[in-house]
Order: sequence, then C-alpha cells, then structure tokens
Amino acid sequence: MSKVLVVGGGAAGCMAAGTAAEYGHTVTLIERNERIGRKVMITGKGRCNVTNATYTLDGLLANVPVNGRFLYSAFANFMPQDTMDFFESLGVPLKVERGNRVFPVSDKAVDIVDALDRYLKKSGVHRLNDRVTGLITEPLDDAGKQTCRITGVETEQHGTLDCDAVILATGGLSYPKTGSTGDGYTLAASAGHTIVTTKPSLVPLTSNDACCKDMQGLSLKNVTLRLVDSKAKKGSVLYEELGELLFTHFGVSGPLVLSASSHIRDMQPDRYYLEIDWKPGLSEEKLDTRLLRDFAENANRDFHNSLGKLLPAKAVPVFVKRSGIPADKKVNQITKEERARLLDLLKHFRLDVSGFRPVDEAVITSGGVSTKEVSPKTMESRLCAGLFFAGELLDVDAYTGGFNLQIAFSTGRLAGSNL
Repeated sequence: MSKVLVVGGGAAGCMAAGTAAEYGHTVTLIERNERIGRKVMITGKGRCNVTNATYTLDGLLANVPVNGRFLYSAFANFMPQDTMDFFESLGVPLKVERGNRVFPVSDKAVDIVDALDRYLKKSGVHRLNDRVTGLITEPLDDAGKQTCRITGVETEQHGTLDCDAVILATGGLSYPKTGSTGDGYTLAASAGHTIVTTKPSLVPLTSNDACCKDMQGLSLKNVTLRLVDSKAKKGSVLYEELGELLFTHFGVSGPLVLSASSHIRDMQPDRYYLEIDWKPGLSEEKLDTRLLRDFAENANRDFHNSLGKLLPAKAVPVFVKRSGIPADKKVNQITKEERARLLDLLKHFRLDVSGFRPVDEAVITSGGVSTKEVSPKTMESRLCAGLFFAGELLDVDAYTGGFNLQIAFSTGRLAGSNL
C-alpha cells in the first residue's frame, strides 16, 4: 500500500485522509493549524450547514453553476444521503431545515469537527502540525500526458517528507484567518497546473446607490431577486430566486445576494444590476388593485403616510423619493401615471452593482485548479502522477445551502478511494 500525505485539515482533507486510511494506506494529514476544521467551525453562522438533502444527482448538479458536470462521478460516488449517514454513524444526529439545508440537531458546528476528529483517529490517520511549502517531483520518461511523478513535499518544520501520493485539500482564499491563504494554488502551479483566476464567490455585493445606506439593517423576506447582465442581449437575467436579503452600508447581503454573486463572471462597473420584486405573490394587476384599495382607505392622508401597510418603515422614504410623487401630496390627488410608477418600483426595484466585497468576506473562492487538468473519475492530476485534489482548491463552486461542503466531502472521498 502507498504512503500518502494529505495537505489541509478541512472538510475535504479530513474525508480524503480517513478514506485513504480505510483503504489500507499509511496516511499523514498535514495541517498548519493546531486544530482541524477551522473553516468548518464557522460555516452556517457556527451551526454548520453540513450538506443539502437533495436526493437526485441532477438536483445536485443544478446547484453547481461552475463546472458542475466535472463533479458527476464524485457526487454519484458519495451523495448527500451518504454524508448524512456518515455523520450520524459518528454520533451526530442531523436535522433538515428549510431549503433542504442539513444541520446537526445541536446547532453546533463543533460537533461536526469533533466527529471528523474521531473519524481520523478511528481510521489510523497520523497528524502533523506543519505548513507545506513545496512539492517534490521527478520526471516521467514515457510519452503520456503525465510528465512527472510526486515523490514528496517540503515543510517548514519537518523538512522533506517522502511519499507515494499527495492529496492537496488546502481550500481557497476565503476566510484567510482560518488558514485558507492560497498556498494550494502555488503548490499546484509548481506541478504545472493552470490556476483559473480566483475571485470571491457567495459574497455580498456593493452598490453606490444611496438607498442602501438609507435602508441599512432592513432585512427582507419572501422577495424575488433577479441578477441582470445589461451588456447581454436584451438584458439577460442570470439568476432569479425567492428568498431573503439584507441592506447594508455598502450594498446588499443575505442568501439571495450570495447566490446571485456566483453568477457574475466578469465584474465591471455599470454592467450588472439587481432587481427586487417586493411583492412576488401578487401579479401587477392584483398589486394595482391592492394599491387602489390602500389609497381609498388613506384618501385624505399625505402620500408618505399612506404606505405603512405596504412597506417597512425604512423603505417608505426611499420609495417616496424614487416614485417622484411629492411626499405631502394627498392620496386622493395621485394620478394613474404616478400610481403606475409606484407599482413598477414595487415589482422592479433596481440596484446597480459596483463590485464584490473583499474575498475575506466570501463564503468560497471561485476559480482555482483547472478541472481540465484533473481526472473527474479519480481526482488525480492529468499532469503529475500521484497528485490528487479535493475541495475548494478546484475550480468548482456552488450555491449556498450546504452544496459546497458536499463538494468537499464528495471530492475528498473520491480522491481518498482512488490512490
């Protein structure tokens, strides 16, 4: 059996290491932090959204907008139900919440990390607290695509470590305080791999629109958000979903916004904008009927005092300003055209996107090791024999809701079982 080094003690690395050890290999997990799973500890706001209870392969792939088909074999080999069975077998009861999000019953991410720790010990994985600074390879003489073979790694504290295989699972650039500082990209590039330009994904979006500061702290539920590319033909809607968002001092955040951000491939000023439907449950015709009823009830009031039942208090001044209807105009004097402008605002409230928030605020990193240079059936490098990849280091990313941790577990499992 092989001598295997796994670099990175996150979700993907722990799964890969434990799986490889179960297959009889001698495995050492190298993690720069004293404790494994630092990033797992903060996922799901400290509750750990461990996976998504999506029970079909097509359903999983539909939630991976970047290189989803590459994950076909990984997902088929280890589905969300397998992840759930895995943690429950390690003594962590799970529950399914809205959107099929799966959490530990305790609502404590530490229970997931402790379970991974038990798994590593049970599997016989050796642990080493160190940082890998380089890969050691030797050339291959045959004419195949793999031009070199992995033979070891260089570390900061333990010098050179020999091995037969290396699994890189170092994560991306998001949450650098957890140890995700991009080391894996440098290591992969040293073995000849192409690194697709990295950028934040599942990240809040900035906007220069003053209304964001005006509504700072306002959380909206059950609204529809659309992401529009204004440079595409006829303004292409890249993303549309019902859910929650939050106005902030810099722009917008929340689950809908994080998912929308993953569809922005080439951030440019004035290219993308968001459109909020504040009343998705009502057609324009029904909403107009609602407005007529509200106006009839408030006929003798000033316009700005008539919107209390329709909008949150923080939103009222914004809508009054945007509608162009004088705040002190009596409701019974509002024209049909003015009412139409208000209706359009409620169904198509526009926010121009100016950029991403910094990568250290992103849930994941988009970009990474090109999937064209990795075997989707084994996670082994097509360029360097004995070098495998797992998790966020790869150029794959999914929506929020547990899908990215499922990618980590599935790719880690596949890499660990194909050495």
